[in-house]
Amino acid sequence: MMRKIKLTKESQADILDNLLKRSPNNYAGYEDTVNGIIREVREKGDQAVFACTRQFDKWDVSAENIRVTKEETEKACATADAAFVAVMEKSAENIRDFHRRQLKNSWIDTKPDGSILGQRILPIAVSGVYVPGGKAAYPSSVLMNVIPAKVAGVERIIMTTPAGSDGEVNPGTLVAAKIAGVDEIYKVGGAQAIAAMAFGTESIPKVDKITGPGNIFVALAKKACFGYVSIDSIAGPSEILVIADETANPRYVAADLLSQAEHDELASAILITTDETLAARVEQEIEGFLRKLSRADIIRKSLDNYGYILLADSMESAVEAANAVASEHLEILTKNPYQVMTKIRNAGAIFLGEYSSEPLGDYYAGPNHILPTNGTARFFSPLNVDDFMKKTSLISYSREALEQAHKDIELFAMKEGLTAHANSVRVRFED
Repeated sequence: MMRKIKLTKESQADILDNLLKRSPNNYAGYEDTVNGIIREVREKGDQAVFACTRQFDKWDVSAENIRVTKEETEKACATADAAFVAVMEKSAENIRDFHRRQLKNSWIDTKPDGSILGQRILPIAVSGVYVPGGKAAYPSSVLMNVIPAKVAGVERIIMTTPAGSDGEVNPGTLVAAKIAGVDEIYKVGGAQAIAAMAFGTESIPKVDKITGPGNIFVALAKKACFGYVSIDSIAGPSEILVIADETANPRYVAADLLSQAEHDELASAILITTDETLAARVEQEIEGFLRKLSRADIIRKSLDNYGYILLADSMESAVEAANAVASEHLEILTKNPYQVMTKIRNAGAIFLGEYSSEPLGDYYAGPNHILPTNGTARFFSPLNVDDFMKKTSLISYSREALEQAHKDIELFAMKEGLTAHANSVRVRFED
């Protein structure tokens, strides 16, 4: 179960060290396998993709059946639970509305001397999204990956997702893809899917950016293909950190910690509290929940390995520790959560108050649930519209404007030993 520890500089350092063991940077043992798959796909295209799919997914894929047909999507939509479809549509609209607010416009600034500077903002042309299949199929991730790209104006969105041994794709994934606006879906998973989107094959088009979660092989493939194609991030296991004081409801705190611990055995759940009584009551509530939750075995292993209750002397030290952990999800359940929030610098998403539980962000509220993990919230942001945009600088100088600046530019170039740079400006004023 969760280890109860007094929060000190030493215990904080030990915990950070333990959490970082879950980082995708520690997947090196699988790199040779992944690199071999990528090399095969680059060299042999469809042939390699089909071979890997037959080996790992156990169905007879070909150029004729690798793409999901319109009829398959329509069947999934026709047989889907209508109530669930309605909820997905509400969620999609919330996500759409939130991400529309992130849109930025191109701009141009002109000056009296004739100089013009600006920035042109355009969407990427083709976006690729990876969606896990089988038991790990999450329609919510389809919405979160695709809708920001659509809001950004991406014209063509490609999805890859593994099919079962019967050649069928998870129907919930297909319904979510239809709601979000995916253009093409291909029945391929794993590292071979990432390589196919990164380099293109006879059947699967090359994309400009790949987003979406996946297993170790998918994460390493994205890492290896970065540079040939843009990616969102190398996602690590899920994590939640809750800051709570004596005013927090222990039942709510326990439930929220378990909501992330159930993802997998590497998930992390941490409570930092200034109240020992709350800590004890949270432990009791956790035991009660574990007697009835379906994924209790996974939760127990997660809490055994990466679950902590940290007893802080003050809210200041609790905040300091939270900023050091830089958790994917951060809940603040205190008397004045907004005041505490102003001191938080590092978190993927912040949930304020006792009615803002983490699953609200996973499914419904609108902000993206694709968040930085393993401390990367110190320098990464949630997936957003900007991830699907590219910016181009615009520069236009009149002769008058350049004449005022040319000697400065020539001096700068000469100091760097780049005489051709200096000459490129100088020739314009030889007369």
